[in-house]
Amino acid sequence: MDIKALADSILSNIEKVIYGKPNQIRLIIAALLARGHILLDDIPGTGKTSLAKSLAVSISGDVKRIQFTPDLLPSDVTGINFFNQKESDFVFRPGPIFANVVIADEINRTTPRTQSALLEAMEERQVTIDGVTYPLAEPFIVIATQNPIESQGTFPLPEAQIDRFFMKLSLGYPDFKSGKAILTGHVTDSPLKRLEAVCGVSDILNAQKQVRDIHSSDRINDYIVKIAVATRESERIRLGVSPRASLALLHAAQSWAAISGRDYIIPDDVKAVATPVLAHRIISASQSSLRVTEAAENIIDYIVDSVPVAVE
Repeated sequence: MDIKALADSILSNIEKVIYGKPNQIRLIIAALLARGHILLDDIPGTGKTSLAKSLAVSISGDVKRIQFTPDLLPSDVTGINFFNQKESDFVFRPGPIFANVVIADEINRTTPRTQSALLEAMEERQVTIDGVTYPLAEPFIVIATQNPIESQGTFPLPEAQIDRFFMKLSLGYPDFKSGKAILTGHVTDSPLKRLEAVCGVSDILNAQKQVRDIHSSDRINDYIVKIAVATRESERIRLGVSPRASLALLHAAQSWAAISGRDYIIPDDVKAVATPVLAHRIISASQSSLRVTEAAENIIDYIVDSVPVAVE
């Protein structure tokens, strides 16, 4: 299977709905092929939910949307055993987590107890209910959204939850050309309604297996580890990245190389995905005070540029 051609077709399809954001779409495709989850941190109305739905339609996947609210219970996410009077026995009713693409809208509006219902699902791709473990669908990706400018009535995600997200992305405002295209494309109805699939879930599963075979040399592995160590030793960072983050960076670079048409990783692949993979996993030194917080993205960009790459 040509992974580059597959990724290009998905990208072109999603761009019929989401205008002017090719790099963000490519990163989401890379996360999907690397079996990772996405946190979309952006203001309302930028197309976060439409992007997630477009991805699900493009791969012929089952999609479920969960609107997170303060009164949502863990069982509303994972499912529940209910007593069936006809069968005189308990029957499991699956929750919306049982889908290929799960849209977790405003994930920070629900309580930590309900947020934790996603931990096992995101990490182990299974849920355990009343002592019984149920495997989730494959492929499986959680695309969660949150509003960064509104804090009233929200429950900030704990570090353990944030670390489960493979990448953190922001779509941002469209430029003038894209903004005009949005108006033109929505004159009659949403282009999402006209969107059709370009591949099947089996194609994604095959591509995910091939991505893990992308070669990573000792030079690249050293580069990734040096970046991770630099985040732990930097005076600008209070909490550096974990070994899970190093693995995520490796798998993201593998996926980026694959959708770029190569079967091996080059340093530019690591640089292309480092910020969305690592920035949300660090705590900058300024975040512990009332001073203006230094952007984590800027810190990661600086570290990636300053860490030397060994010459083969």
